[in-house]
Amino acid sequence: MDKNLTVIGGDLRIVKLIEMLVLDGYKVYTYALENAENLVIDENVIECTSLGEAIEKSEIVIGPIPLSSNRKDINTPFSSETISLVDLFNALNNKKIIAGGIRDYVTEDFNAKNIEVIDLLEREELTVLNTISTAEGAIQIAMEETISTIHGAKVLVLGFGRIGKILSKMLYGIGARVSCEARKESDIAWIKAYGYNPVHLNILKDEISKYDIIINTVPHMILNEEMLDKVDKNALLIDLASNPGGIDRDMAKRKGLKTIWALSLPGKVAPLTSAEFIKDTLYNILKEMKGM
Repeated sequence: MDKNLTVIGGDLRIVKLIEMLVLDGYKVYTYALENAENLVIDENVIECTSLGEAIEKSEIVIGPIPLSSNRKDINTPFSSETISLVDLFNALNNKKIIAGGIRDYVTEDFNAKNIEVIDLLEREELTVLNTISTAEGAIQIAMEETISTIHGAKVLVLGFGRIGKILSKMLYGIGARVSCEARKESDIAWIKAYGYNPVHLNILKDEISKYDIIINTVPHMILNEEMLDKVDKNALLIDLASNPGGIDRDMAKRKGLKTIWALSLPGKVAPLTSAEFIKDTLYNILKEMKGM
């Protein structure tokens, strides 16, 4: 496998990743990163003038995380260029694309055209490590958006998956009074074992008024109008789930509840560390490709 890679779009994590790739001997062709002030200046970073030029330079294309936020265009925060998913689809032509948060319908279209798609966010090693910066980012938001300490605060974490577990541990470590919501009895048992207060989904509506901070990690609606009616008016709500999220944000706004939808926290709060995690995962993927 050659040492050429193409990078299209992406946030500061991807910019930092390019620097690491160059240090490891890769030649990187870029497109839609022209406004990235932190992009390393090096003879092995080649800025291309078109999508087609960038893609033809290598067999593997690295895209943003997530690939798209609006289901129409790929994420290019450091560019004035708009690249539609259709444009990307038509330009790839038998190449491999490695990106994150690739929707099923996109994958199906790509595969139909013999384009191999690898979703970084489906890789366990990256997903687990990303939970660390996501949890830290959520706690940072909670500290900035409340007028009391987290220590002693009554905090409810909705969901006990990867993020829920790490987040609860961090909150507990700084003295929060942590409760965790779950629907599976096995999760309820683990919540008890860790020393947190368990809240089964079946009784959530009777418990939700007790909390100062509520952090959602579940990727489907939990805090609907009925639930929001019972939330303390002074509570802070933080939604970490991807679109459409787990909190009815419009309803929360109408009810005067302070709600923050915090997406892509690894790229915002720890881009350098996140880039290292992405690099390690990328190298695992390339190693697996080489062994095929």
